[in-house]
Amino acid sequence: MSRPVFTEVSTLGDLLLRAASEHPDRAGLVMPNRKTSFAELREGAMRVARSLVALGLEPGEHVALLLPNCPEFVEALFGVALAGGVSVPLNARHRAQELGFILNDAAVTTVITSRHSEDPVDFVSVLSEAIPSLADGDAIAEAPALRRLLLARGETSGRFVGSDALPAGDDATAQEVEARRRRVRLRDPALIIYTSGTTANPKGCVLCHEAVTRGPVERARYRLSADGHDVTWGAGPLFHIGSLAPFVGSVGAAGTYVTDTYFEPGRAVALLQDNGVTLAWPWFGAIVQGIIDHPDFDPEKLDRLRHLFMISPPTLVDRVQQLLPQTEVLQACGMTETAGVFALSDIDEDARSRSTTNGKPAAGMEVRIVDAETGQDLPDGTMGEIWVRGYSVMDGYWNAPEKTAETITADGWLKTGDLYTRLPGGSLVFGGRCKDMLKVGGENVAAIEVEAFLCTHPDVKIAEVVGRPDSRLDEVPVAFVELRDDADADEAALIAHCRGRIASYKVPRAVHFMKASEWPMSATKVDKRALRERLVSPD
Repeated sequence: MSRPVFTEVSTLGDLLLRAASEHPDRAGLVMPNRKTSFAELREGAMRVARSLVALGLEPGEHVALLLPNCPEFVEALFGVALAGGVSVPLNARHRAQELGFILNDAAVTTVITSRHSEDPVDFVSVLSEAIPSLADGDAIAEAPALRRLLLARGETSGRFVGSDALPAGDDATAQEVEARRRRVRLRDPALIIYTSGTTANPKGCVLCHEAVTRGPVERARYRLSADGHDVTWGAGPLFHIGSLAPFVGSVGAAGTYVTDTYFEPGRAVALLQDNGVTLAWPWFGAIVQGIIDHPDFDPEKLDRLRHLFMISPPTLVDRVQQLLPQTEVLQACGMTETAGVFALSDIDEDARSRSTTNGKPAAGMEVRIVDAETGQDLPDGTMGEIWVRGYSVMDGYWNAPEKTAETITADGWLKTGDLYTRLPGGSLVFGGRCKDMLKVGGENVAAIEVEAFLCTHPDVKIAEVVGRPDSRLDEVPVAFVELRDDADADEAALIAHCRGRIASYKVPRAVHFMKASEWPMSATKVDKRALRERLVSPD
């Protein structure tokens, strides 16, 4: 008989306090050349919380985090929660214009950032460019609510107050932190994560404590546990929900989270093999490919790896399952608006199902497949827009009631904008974004279908398909392709690979070749809007 799964919901701050209480000496975060125990993370988070309270942060205020993966990010994230604030993780890849918009739109009162030799960019310079009035007097014209600029690591510089100058807080301040922690409700906002899409400006997803903690912790404790000390590796940045959610789950299960400031296959292989990882979240095909193709990769050194999440074409999933037969390979469905995963592979699914479907709705979550135009439910086996309802759905978009009303129905259904097919057994199959559905001469073409077929060519490593305007057919498919090392396929060869094997209207009309460094990225996804712009302005 399987063990019962209890619904235990926690505030974000309490997760760290519980882990530090039960396993103070256990490493909560491991990075190359640095291990930080739960006790040390708790101490750092409490130091941040006391400093924020001493500086005048009020409960519910918004605190932006512009940091790479590092212990200071973790301390800031939990410190804000303990002080009763709301964290706004900022994409470290954002440019000044995007940062300026978010700081103003989110009514951020405090920024916690970094000035360190390991930082991928000079965050202080980027912020100074985003907020030119920092150089002028006291007023901050571009973000009127902003009052505090703090450095989690680095010395005081100009208006940026370093950790060396932050108030430590006295006993009364510590008592106020404790009082605030106990007042936080599960449905209070914990995070506002901005997500980019096809619109001009990013939208801030308001995620409550229950949404942020419940699913990740439940999965970590029950579905993904190795029945002991779990060690989780995450490839991505913690400002992205795809990595932040597994990290929250790891803390909730008092496990060890292994990560890096950036992804490089050799460093990732070393982290995986040296730390006895039991659960891996590489997510995307390019990351998985880089790991298993690296000369240092040795499947026998991953003998403790029990679960691995990836969203990739069947050929790559099958290859990983063959390389790691002791590992359960899982696929999933998720997005920022649902605080990460809302569906994942069942434990009893066979290998074919794992390679061709994206799992089934998680317990407590509901899904519908509907006609995007009418909102009417569609029968199994028919592709349509997936709607999601449940505890992990965001409260709405910050400062955008019209967008919220367009996206969440009166009875709580989130219109995701994603295309899925539900099979008779309940498994979900991703079909791309609604906006990635091309209309070629009146025929619907799912970009992901063409991309998956292109990836069956032995020379193709990554394929992305977008629509190019066409005077006769409205639009036609065009492919952007990255080839494997030493591959020599040309445009004619890839088009010939498709012709006669998929419908003629689905065959790409042109192929543009990309190098790994040339892909325009939005968080961890290829920015298809930028690819479409290249078709209009190739220079």
